Amino acid sequence: MKKDENETTIMEIPLEQLHEFKGHPFIVSDDKDMEELVDSIIENGVISPGIVRPRPDGGYEIISGHRRKRACELAGFKTMPMFVKNLSDEDAIVAMVDANIQRENISHSEKAKAYYMRYNAMKGKNPGTNSLNLLAAATGENKKQIQRYVWLARLTDDLLRMVDEKKLPFIHGVNLSFLKEKEQSWVYDQLKDRKGGITAKQTELLKIMSQTRELTKDEVKNILSMEQPSKNKKRIVRLDDSFFNDYFDADCTEEDIRSIITSLLDDWKNGKEE
Repeated sequence: MKKDENETTIMEIPLEQLHEFKGHPFIVSDDKDMEELVDSIIENGVISPGIVRPRPDGGYEIISGHRRKRACELAGFKTMPMFVKNLSDEDAIVAMVDANIQRENISHSEKAKAYYMRYNAMKGKNPGTNSLNLLAAATGENKKQIQRYVWLARLTDDLLRMVDEKKLPFIHGVNLSFLKEKEQSWVYDQLKDRKGGITAKQTELLKIMSQTRELTKDEVKNILSMEQPSKNKKRIVRLDDSFFNDYFDADCTEEDIRSIITSLLDDWKNGKEE
């Protein structure tokens, strides 16, 4: 056992004493990135310790380091260096999300669940304050986009998976998140085997009807059986790179650009309605 320069305890903890964070929203996959991490750990060891907190019933709960722990297992290691901190549930959630949310290739479902957990933790820590404003300031993400992710977390796992697989557009998933769980299951039953997509008009109608009363299974089926717009009527707007370069920094990702444009269009639409 030793301490770092900030007096945080660092311990070599047996892997069997390290337990996953309750409700951990980030997927740990044995993919190519994991193979590279395993190779690095075999060659150099764990350069950056993870973070844990003691569990009341023994062992430690991982706050940061789930992937490194898995890599240690695959590398044949028996222990892993960890910063040991005593954190409240709210502080542990905030630290866990912050340690993972900036990773590349995070799915919509992971981000939605992570923001949902952090949003509720911040409400617990800061009662009476606007948690969306705090979360936007902490993450640098647009407040309205964060709100969409918080709503998206209410989707069933089946529909969330469809969003991740791009079988259900993100904004349509947000609309469907306002449906009750039973209603969402009926939507999934209709969508899972169909070849055609679902329109914004259909999801908006389902959302409105669910908010005003309880939908029936037949109504869900009828709404989703509405005639799809002809592909020939699709509106295609092409914008070249020079357009984007005028408005977005070079390090903006495609997802960043899409989020910003969506937010601005929502503001424009809401302004028209007002």
